[in-house]
Amino acid sequence: MVRSMHTRGPERKPGERQESQNIINSLRRGTVPASGLERIAVGLDVEEGVIGAQLDFVARGGGDIKFIRGDYGSGKTFLVARALEMAREKGFVTSHVVISSSSPLHKTKGIYQQICASLRTREEEHAQKSIIDSWLFGIEERILNVSDQSLSDEVLEKATLAEIETALAGISELNTSLAAALRTYYRANNAGDFQTSQAAIGWVCAEPNVGREFKQKAGIRGDVDEATAFTFLRGLLRIIVSAGYSGLAVAVDEVETTQSLPRNQREKGYRTLQMMVDSLDRGDLPHSYFIFTGTPAFFDGPRGIRTLPPLYDRISVVQTGESFRNPRQPQITLAKFDAKKLEQVALKVIDIYSAAYTEVDRSRVSHRFIRAMIKKVTSKFGGRVDVIPRIFLKEFVDVLDKCELYDEYDPWEQYHFETDHLKGELKEEEEAVMVMEF
Repeated sequence: MVRSMHTRGPERKPGERQESQNIINSLRRGTVPASGLERIAVGLDVEEGVIGAQLDFVARGGGDIKFIRGDYGSGKTFLVARALEMAREKGFVTSHVVISSSSPLHKTKGIYQQICASLRTREEEHAQKSIIDSWLFGIEERILNVSDQSLSDEVLEKATLAEIETALAGISELNTSLAAALRTYYRANNAGDFQTSQAAIGWVCAEPNVGREFKQKAGIRGDVDEATAFTFLRGLLRIIVSAGYSGLAVAVDEVETTQSLPRNQREKGYRTLQMMVDSLDRGDLPHSYFIFTGTPAFFDGPRGIRTLPPLYDRISVVQTGESFRNPRQPQITLAKFDAKKLEQVALKVIDIYSAAYTEVDRSRVSHRFIRAMIKKVTSKFGGRVDVIPRIFLKEFVDVLDKCELYDEYDPWEQYHFETDHLKGELKEEEEAVMVMEF
């Protein structure tokens, strides 16, 4: 018998149900949920506490950095996503950068482009424009609060522009062209010239192919380049903080790809990383938090950061016993996912599914069934638990769906795990350990 789609469990808060459904939808697709990650986190309380304290320090005007190390399947992607979620909850703007052969570590312009392209607030993705607008709106608000509320638009614009010039003075010290682009943006936006205002944001964010016409109008020469990228980042930081945000938190993923580059490019990348570490230590990037992910080989391998001793010395760790890990050190080391942790995640998913739809029938989806399902899925991947969490959770949600939709569905009898349907969607690491059947 098909279960009624209108059957519901206990009443939930609208926000809780919506978030729960979003989490389940992401797991169905095999992706990390965009929000609510604390609800499926397992064994990360200490790490989250350290990252939270770092973010509080940065919000007070500091700059800080953290390196996350772990093999595939250790949960680096999840912890980074959770760190950025925590940052947004604390009022930060966040960004996510992926290092690759086409966007290497030593190309600072490319890093800056990625930062700008993925700027996100708690309310909005692709938030470049809204951040600048919030900064300008804050200036207008301050003027209105200390003057006659009945100011005409013309007088308000003139007063705002004067205040903007004061604010831009500090940015002009960093880069006069950046200040000119922001000035042009304000004037164009007020005049309804949205083509020019959009071009201004594009130029500030180092987007390619911003027209010569805009640069002439703004009195700008050149573009963001390798030499000025981090100067522009400092200007962006000032705007973010002035707009009322706590700061900027940036995740930089897959830095281990630097190892595959030719020696000269590899060394340039590591020197760029050292420069960032030193800049944060000196206080040159206030209100900024960077979190990098890498494999153990990146930190200790023959083509990793060991080849640049000054950098290695700055971010190496004191080796301690696994029983008492110390994530306050420059690196957080993540252990591989195991069956116990995956079972705990599955139990959390049951709670989330119950909040999203109906209460899960625990007699059909019991602890015993979960353990058996984990064993069944891992058997197709050489017994490796660490490579299957994404696949397992996708399959597990499918089981929960069938239990919710069909009263007669018995997962013990009817769930079978086959790999044929996974062809084309497996990641390289998952495919490498999959047991081939002939």
